[in-house]
Amino acid sequence: MKAEKVAQQSQSPAPQGVRKRHVFYIPGYDPFPPRRYRELYRCESADQAKISGYRIQQRPRKSAGPYGWIVTSEVNGLRTEADMSILEWSDIVKESMQAGIAATYLLLVKTAWVYLSTGVLFRLFRLRAGPGIAAMYPVVMLLGQLLVALLAAVLLGWGLAFALPSGLAYLLGLGVLWPILHLFRKIDGRFFVHYLLLDFAFTAKHKGRNPPELEARLDEFADHIRAALKDPSLDEVLVVGHSSGVHLAVSVLARVIRGGDVPKGKLAFLSLGHAVPMQSYLPQAQDLRADLRYLSTREDLFWLDVTAPGDGCSYALCDPVSSSGAAPAGGKRWPVVISAAFSESLSPETYRKYKRRYFRLHFQYLCAFDRPRDYDYFLITAGPLSLAERFKGRKSSASCSHACYLPQDQRLP
Repeated sequence: MKAEKVAQQSQSPAPQGVRKRHVFYIPGYDPFPPRRYRELYRCESADQAKISGYRIQQRPRKSAGPYGWIVTSEVNGLRTEADMSILEWSDIVKESMQAGIAATYLLLVKTAWVYLSTGVLFRLFRLRAGPGIAAMYPVVMLLGQLLVALLAAVLLGWGLAFALPSGLAYLLGLGVLWPILHLFRKIDGRFFVHYLLLDFAFTAKHKGRNPPELEARLDEFADHIRAALKDPSLDEVLVVGHSSGVHLAVSVLARVIRGGDVPKGKLAFLSLGHAVPMQSYLPQAQDLRADLRYLSTREDLFWLDVTAPGDGCSYALCDPVSSSGAAPAGGKRWPVVISAAFSESLSPETYRKYKRRYFRLHFQYLCAFDRPRDYDYFLITAGPLSLAERFKGRKSSASCSHACYLPQDQRLP
C-alpha cells in the first residue's frame, strides 16, 4: 500500500531545483573495485524506480576523472542528470590487508590492546552495544579458530602417539595447525572475521590519525570536489560517505570549505551508516574531532545523517558530532539525524530475510526499499530536488542521541 502511495505521488507536479548534479561517493573500508558500486546502483535503482513509479537509466561516462557513470532520471516529467564518481581508496585498503596468518594474530593483540588500554572499547559499548559487539566479533572468532586448530593438532598427536614416541607425535600433530587456520581464512567471505579485524586494525594503528598515504588521498578527493563546485553547469555537488567513508568525507569537506569559494546552496553531504566514534574516540583523533566541529557550524553545506537501528554495524541515531565531544558550546547547525527505519521501510518478508545478514543490512542505505518512506537513495542522488530542498525544515529524529562518553580532557573545549 505504501509503495502504491509513493507511485501515485510521483505523478503529481513537483519543483525542479536540480537539473544537473555531481555525486562523489566515498566508500568505507572496502577492497573491491569501484565497478561493484556501479552494478549495485544499476540493479537497485531499477528496482526502486519500478516500486516508486519513476524512470532511471545509466550509461558510461566518457570524460576524464575518477571512475564513474552518468545517471538520468525522469520524475513527474522532470529530467535530471547526475554524474556519479567513486572516490577510490581500495588500493590502500588492499595494501593493509596483506598480513599473513601470524601477522593477523599479532594485529589482533595490538588492536585489542589499543581499544582496551585506552578505555575506548568500554565507552563505545556505553554509546551503542551493537558496534561494540561487532568489534568483539573478530576477536572471539579468531581465538575460536585458533582453539579449533589447536584441538585438532592435539587430537592428531594423540592418535599418532599410539605408533610414535609421544613427543614426536604431538610435534607432527602441530602440522595441521597452519592448514586449518589457512582454511578459515580462505572461507572468510562467509564470516568476515579477518576483514573486520583488519578494518579495526587500520583505524587503531595510528590511534585515530589517518596514515600519510590516506591523508594524501583525501587531499586529492578535496581537489575533485573543488573542481566540481566551480562548474557553473552544476546545480548541486553531493558528497556521500558510507560507513568509515563518513569520517573520511568529514575531513575532505572540511578541507574543501576551509579553502573558500564554496557557492551558497550548492554543496551537500549525505552520511550513511556512520561508525565515526570507532575513530573519534581514539586518543589521537583530535584532527577528526576538529573537522567534525568545523563542519557542524558551517552555512556552506547541508548535512543529512542517515542510520537505522537495524544496522548493527553503525552508531544508529547517534549524532556523530555530539557523541564525539565536538559540539560547540554555542550550538551547531548539523547534521540533521534521521532514521532509514529498515523495519518499516522494508516489508516484513524482506526484513526477515536480511535481519541476520548484518553486512547486507549495512549496505541497505544504497539499495531499494519495497516500502519506501522519505529516504530514497536514488531520488537523492539522481532526482530533481537538492538534498536541502528535499529535507527542508526537517528536524533530527526524537530518538537521536547526543550522549558522549569521551573523557573530558579529550573533548573539544
